[in-house]
Amino acid sequence: MEHILTAEHITKDYSNHRALDDVSIAVPRGKVYGLLGPNGAGKTTLIRIINHITAPDGGVVTFNGHQLCADDVVNIGYLPEERGLYKKMKVGEQAIFFARLKGMSRREAEGALREWFDRLEISQWWNKKVEELSKGMAQKVQFIVTVLHKPSLLIFDEPFSGFDPINAGILKREILSLRDQGATVIFSTHNMASVEELCDDISLINRSRNILSGSVREIRERFATNQYSISFVGNPAPLVEKFAGRLQLGGLDNDGFATATVCLDSAADVRPFLGAANEAVAINSFKRELPSMDQIFVSAVEEYNRAADNAAQIVTEA
Repeated sequence: MEHILTAEHITKDYSNHRALDDVSIAVPRGKVYGLLGPNGAGKTTLIRIINHITAPDGGVVTFNGHQLCADDVVNIGYLPEERGLYKKMKVGEQAIFFARLKGMSRREAEGALREWFDRLEISQWWNKKVEELSKGMAQKVQFIVTVLHKPSLLIFDEPFSGFDPINAGILKREILSLRDQGATVIFSTHNMASVEELCDDISLINRSRNILSGSVREIRERFATNQYSISFVGNPAPLVEKFAGRLQLGGLDNDGFATATVCLDSAADVRPFLGAANEAVAINSFKRELPSMDQIFVSAVEEYNRAADNAAQIVTEA
């Protein structure tokens, strides 16, 4: 798999705090890569290093096959969590100003901006001052100036903050469209539902270290248990009796089928369970339940913190 960016063994210290501790990530080209973690974990520090805003104390960042340098910034679009627009400038003029900083001519910038303003339904704000915009409208403007020059790598830090569900959906659609057009996206967020909708791969940063990396599909499989869901028609009493303590009845699904979940000891128990279920009810569906990214996030962070705290206590007692 080709990687547009790799960060290898990155460390960064601020006074008495280690913000990043031997962190490595590899971002596949043409994918949406989720950078996850609790507040203060080190995500923003890593993003600032990738953007060449600050330098690591140790380690190497490689971009497009060479060590990251200042000239690479033109090929990176960065939407930070802290927004920054000049409140007294008119929206259209400010967008043109930022586009020209990225090397676009005024004519080229205005044509592309008009198309984007139409697409995100903010054309009526072109001649308004930035201070008249709502938070969501201002974020749309900053999203546009981030992607306008078509950089090969886009970095979005909490891009949906302040958006209502409709506008968040519009932005998600555009991010996936940019990926499909060949852009690579690094996407930092606390919203795990968005991760499942958008991300192909993720890294989870916790306490300044990368504690989990891989494709979303593989990670969900890795954390899955032997819990299954079944929908059916009929009287489940014999099934409930046979699998007492392991089968839990639910309500009706949207199609009117009865539902239940069952926790089996292993995959080898699936066939015997289905045999017993077929004798008791008419099965409509049966599938293995995969954990949500939210469940995985909480589980991985709690497990790592427990292990780290126990290790620290052993050292202290020694």
